[in-house]
Amino acid sequence: MPQNLKTPGIYIEEKNVFLGSVVEVATAIPAFIGYTEKASRNGKSLLNIPTRITSLAEYVELFGGAFNPLFKLETPYDGDRSKIIIGDTEFAIKYAEDNHLLFYNSIRLFYANGGGTCYIVSVGTYEVTGSLKIHKDQLLGKGLRSLEKEQEVTLVVIPEAVLLGKECYEVYKQVLIHCGEMQNRIGIFDLYDGYKSRVEEDDPIDFFRENIGTDFLSYAAAYYPWLHTTLVQKGEVSFRNLDPEIDLESILPEPNAKKLIMEFPKNEAEFRIAFQKEFPNISQIPEVTFNDFVNQKKVHLHFGLMATSPTYGSILEEIRCMVNLLPAAAALAGVYTMVDNNRGVWKSPANVSLNAVIKPAVEISPEGPENLNVHVSGKSINAIRTFPGVGTLVWGARTLDGNSLDWRYINVRRTIIMLEQSIKLALQSYVFEPNDANTWTTVKSMIVSFLTEKWKQGALAGSSPEDAFEVQIGLGATMTGLDILQGKMLVSVKLAIVRPAEFIVVTFQQQMQKS
Repeated sequence: MPQNLKTPGIYIEEKNVFLGSVVEVATAIPAFIGYTEKASRNGKSLLNIPTRITSLAEYVELFGGAFNPLFKLETPYDGDRSKIIIGDTEFAIKYAEDNHLLFYNSIRLFYANGGGTCYIVSVGTYEVTGSLKIHKDQLLGKGLRSLEKEQEVTLVVIPEAVLLGKECYEVYKQVLIHCGEMQNRIGIFDLYDGYKSRVEEDDPIDFFRENIGTDFLSYAAAYYPWLHTTLVQKGEVSFRNLDPEIDLESILPEPNAKKLIMEFPKNEAEFRIAFQKEFPNISQIPEVTFNDFVNQKKVHLHFGLMATSPTYGSILEEIRCMVNLLPAAAALAGVYTMVDNNRGVWKSPANVSLNAVIKPAVEISPEGPENLNVHVSGKSINAIRTFPGVGTLVWGARTLDGNSLDWRYINVRRTIIMLEQSIKLALQSYVFEPNDANTWTTVKSMIVSFLTEKWKQGALAGSSPEDAFEVQIGLGATMTGLDILQGKMLVSVKLAIVRPAEFIVVTFQQQMQKS
């Protein structure tokens, strides 16, 4: 009723009948940290600024394209992962620099597997013709710290951490601490040397378990092995990817190819001489025009060699395979997004096929996941396997805390995060409200209504809402008189989260003939 009734008349009072509601927060918003070609929007730098994007086209507009790695040929072959035989000689194909970059292709892999909205944190840019040394401090410093103010992020992925070598596990430890303190996100990890098979003296699985630590393990999941993808097409690898020091004239056996290489300028001075011959009326060469001329010559040489030298084509194909070998974390971030959108965060992101993937880098036998999935250390590694007639599937659903009955499964951890954050945001409007029975009833009804809806959708286990969850609040239930005097309103929520049918056992036995 209106308080000040001093003038005769008719007064209208509106009352709220419906309770406040809990709105489900976003569940699959990954943040990718790494190195990009550029980082600017309208002339303003985006370095170390979490930037929300919704498509690969938006990424290219703000952060540019792929890094252009250089490769070298070495002989004798030393058992490296890629080789090519030219004549009677075995050459190892290696990256010309200590590190290469794979951030752009990882983003492509994310969108190929169902990715959507995400955050990009560029910690540095690279030159188109140069290389870049990855720094742990850049990834962890402003890169990871910049995510502390972004509440929407639910996944943290650092695809290029594996390029740090053994130092990548120092990065992962910091990500675990970050996720554990934020309590609203998890990390997705790759294994250093995850493209290698398991051997007793050099096992990437054991090395991971020995170096990942023991803190906040339920806030991350790891996947093995890396993936052979189809992202980089034939037209994306060319003469520009070969180290200038490679003597193709002596390596390629085809005479026509040797002739093309002999006619190709060897340095900038020769390029300028060739430019003057082709354009004799230009006295001063504009730098932009000259650069276009150099690139055009390289394109012509590439197509000429492709037409005359099968060996050259084989070298580029091996390089393309190397560039297409990527860690799996970005693909899994896309899988998480796709599963959340189609089924819900309570569905395990497993038994799902991977797109733009030829096969895993290491073939895992049916018995192989036993040591990955269940281990005395509890640090479960999720396998990626190929099944005949089916394709490449994600074959694991566990966090790194595999020995915990509470937090063993990824979907349990992520569902709890979603429920916690949704209820937390809804309760912010009740801070400083009277700590009395009216407020308690309102809060309880709001939470019960939200959890009932989640139960109907399949997030909670039980034949009825009473079996699926329990919400308690009130004096004598969750609070004492002292709690109320201290301004505390305590709410207790018990949940029965659905867990995956990880092991399905079908029993067969014979019975006596009955007729």
